[in-house]
Amino acid sequence: MRRVAITGLGVVSSIGIGVDAYQESLRAGQSGAGPINAFDTTGFAHATGCEVGGFEPTRWVRRVPLAEVSRAAQFAIASARMAVADAGLTVADLIGSRGIISVGTTDGGSDDGERLAEGFIRSGPEMIDPDAARRVVASRLATGVARELELSNVEVSTIATACAAGNYAIGNGFDAVRTGEADFALCGGADAMCRMTFTGFYRLGAIDPRRCRPFDSDRRGILTGEGGAMLLLEPVEAAVARGARSYGEILGYGLNCDAQHQVAPDRDSVRRCMELALLDADVTPDEVDLISAHGTGTKANDVTECGAIHELFGPRVPRTVSVKSMLGHTMGAAGALAAAACALALKHGFIPPTINHEQTDPECAIDCVPNRAVLGDPRIVLNNGLAFGGNNATVVIGKR
Repeated sequence: MRRVAITGLGVVSSIGIGVDAYQESLRAGQSGAGPINAFDTTGFAHATGCEVGGFEPTRWVRRVPLAEVSRAAQFAIASARMAVADAGLTVADLIGSRGIISVGTTDGGSDDGERLAEGFIRSGPEMIDPDAARRVVASRLATGVARELELSNVEVSTIATACAAGNYAIGNGFDAVRTGEADFALCGGADAMCRMTFTGFYRLGAIDPRRCRPFDSDRRGILTGEGGAMLLLEPVEAAVARGARSYGEILGYGLNCDAQHQVAPDRDSVRRCMELALLDADVTPDEVDLISAHGTGTKANDVTECGAIHELFGPRVPRTVSVKSMLGHTMGAAGALAAAACALALKHGFIPPTINHEQTDPECAIDCVPNRAVLGDPRIVLNNGLAFGGNNATVVIGKR
């Protein structure tokens, strides 16, 4: 099996577009929260979210007609272009190489689907926009990247395992590169702000009115968000041979699906997923320096996830942070955006904070690096992604 390096990162987020802006905001503990403008929020008692501002799709989408590209696909394409450039490569360098493009998502183009449904109800079928109908299809996230970059010798897959999807996609790309099936992988996740998803969490009573406060005694839920992140993976030998900068390596990953409950996480299953990832990475719990938790800010998730962490790590629990406190819950992009944060922490020697924190819930009992980033030298980071239906995915990122 080949070792796999992360040589490029691309990020579109509510706290910054591009890897430099993203790193700066992570270090500063910046919040992306604000009023939701993506859809009509009339009737909701509160509607705060984490939208991407200042995004110019035409800067990134140059070949595929923009009318055919959903907002989530725009995020995926932009992140992929950034990751290629960040790796010190050009698209021409990838053409002809065997590759894989794997993108995780929860909603795909559902925001367009909502507008189509509204138009149909208000004005009838004659008002349906064919381009908008095509944008709904989730598979267009991965195929859109391939079309935009004119990569034909690639396997493409869009993985729709909800909030664990970004980590699933990274694991998919990692497998292809380490086994020699692919020379490179562009993998990550993307999702756009969606009324359906916001409404679902709102009806569950899982939306915080103002801010996301993971692990806090007074936490009240998530903020929905949007964005995208893509990682460029390649064999370590290839990266070294061309003198590429590396953020670290994907060391392993674990997946499981307990199917115990539609929305409630299962502590034993979460613990087992982390165990599987460490086993795949040949890493022991005492070697882990940092955990990037799923950390949604809901009562159930945070207690369950922290309980699983305590069971696995015993008395020595690593610092455990949640970047969702800054980004909101970006659904299928969440694991990829967190993985990018982990890679930046490894490369640049800092620990991102969990912001909006006042008092740690005794049932969580972890050091969440409250409110301010700290300097550090993490060597191995565990990145969790947990989804409805018991779909869990953990990725281990490190430097050897």
